[in-house]
Amino acid sequence: MKHFLSSLLATIVGILIMTVVVILIFAGIVAASTSKEVTTVRENTLLVAKFNTPVPDRSDNNPFAQFISLTPGLGELMGLDQILNTLDKAGKDEHIKGIFLNLSSVPSGIVIIEEIRNALLDFRESGKFIYAYGDMFTQGSYYLATAADSIFMTPEGLFLFNGLSAEATFYKKAMDRLGIEMQVIRHGSFKSANEPFTRENLSDENREQIEAYMGAIWEKMVSGISERRNISAGKLNQYADDLISLENGKLVEYGLIDGLIYYDEMLSLMKEKMGLAEEKDIESVSIGRYKDVPLKKEKKEFTRDKIAVIYAMGTVVSGDMGEGFIGSDRIAKAIRKARKDKSVKAIVFRVNSGGGSMTASDVIYREAKLAAEEKVFVASMGDVAASGGYYIVAPADTILASPGTITGSIGVFASVPNFQELMNDKIGITTDVVKTNRHADIISVFNPLDAEEKAILQKNVDDAYETFLRVVSEGRNLSRDQVDAIAGGRVWSGKDAINIGLIDLFGGLERSIEVAAGMAGLDTYRIQSLPLLEDPITLIMKQLTGDARMRMIRNELGDGYRYYQQLKDAGRMQGIQALMPFSLEIR
Repeated sequence: MKHFLSSLLATIVGILIMTVVVILIFAGIVAASTSKEVTTVRENTLLVAKFNTPVPDRSDNNPFAQFISLTPGLGELMGLDQILNTLDKAGKDEHIKGIFLNLSSVPSGIVIIEEIRNALLDFRESGKFIYAYGDMFTQGSYYLATAADSIFMTPEGLFLFNGLSAEATFYKKAMDRLGIEMQVIRHGSFKSANEPFTRENLSDENREQIEAYMGAIWEKMVSGISERRNISAGKLNQYADDLISLENGKLVEYGLIDGLIYYDEMLSLMKEKMGLAEEKDIESVSIGRYKDVPLKKEKKEFTRDKIAVIYAMGTVVSGDMGEGFIGSDRIAKAIRKARKDKSVKAIVFRVNSGGGSMTASDVIYREAKLAAEEKVFVASMGDVAASGGYYIVAPADTILASPGTITGSIGVFASVPNFQELMNDKIGITTDVVKTNRHADIISVFNPLDAEEKAILQKNVDDAYETFLRVVSEGRNLSRDQVDAIAGGRVWSGKDAINIGLIDLFGGLERSIEVAAGMAGLDTYRIQSLPLLEDPITLIMKQLTGDARMRMIRNELGDGYRYYQQLKDAGRMQGIQALMPFSLEIR
């Protein structure tokens, strides 16, 4: 009894201590997020931007995420919407003299980088300068840097310019050794999302489509660099083939950058540009702090008219998953809310997704179709809007994407793992089953599918494929056979997609909003972002129990995190999937 009471007391004390710790964490985070000092921007101020953290399409109002972003080594977490608005504001702010891009790696997709780069080019139209500098330039950060007037690098810096490579990871050998078989039923020779578990290398069809859309991305990058640096595309490709970027001296000689200088020399250059004496300090503000600085605006006539921008980012899943997933209930509810709101005159559906559950995609599609029947409905594609990510935008009046957007992948598959050999032969665990009907155990992972079960699943997959064709056919005003000819699970770049009718225009998020406004006949309007983000306290609770754990895993695993994520995503696959190859890394 004495031992029991002491254990009980220790447990109670432990709970109390943990409660106090959690409360203190809450208080610290909330205080940090609510007690921000208003940043004052003085005359002749330099705006400093790094972009060294992944940029989601939408800003995150999560205090815990912002708290983590203050950790040394991590940059300021900003969404694309915030970045675009902030750069536009800086162009109009007479106190901002110019922008300093202090770059290294920019861990965002090419389409996100493209949209930021375009915003920087728009900033230059104000007559202000942009200087770029880095200790190292990856191909993504260099492409972004070419929006600047001048590019400089530290003398012993690292410069990567060697073309793109796409690396796919395969687990079949490991699964064979473990005694695990992935049983795949698919429609479409290009539907390769399960290849990592069924092959040891790329299929010819998969290699063909990867070469096509990766080539389109590279062509877009080379074209943009060529225009800004006045170097022919042929020469740029020759420089990449010859690996001249490994010899820093040639970078200036061949015009890729403007100088090899140290950071103090970079500061001196900017002081001269800003008309400051050498002994003076540069007045600067980071883009993360500047985003909250109010800018005096001309008074505009008040309007009730709104454009709803609905953000859908991540894997398409059933239910009410939060940010980072496209939960069918949550996104469908957001579309329905915009459709029923009489003050919403147009909807922009921003999608960044490689797809996911066919069932969840269809739930969202239904609401998108209803909305498109009542209001202007424009789709904006991010880095990827493929498979289920394309399914949900198909009803849109107009679809915009970038040339480097990955889209298409019109196809479906189903997979059922078979652990029989692992359990029986490797581990020594056997199972037995009692069933009322012949196929009662069709979803069991301990018994392989028989021929009849495979035939039944194949029919389900074929039917789902026909549904996908119908959805695209109706949405894009193409015949069933026209869609089938470009489907089969094949992935297309935005550059090719515009020629085969999958998209209508090139453009990013801001351009999509402009198109929607024009179609709705709106001169003045307000932007409403949906789905509504959860309140900070709820978000903190989720972060402490879920997302925070994932952030720690990501930090610990580093580059190895993507392998962990691939296996985790594979475990989420239930039912028929409309998913593009998820194990591909382009770099």
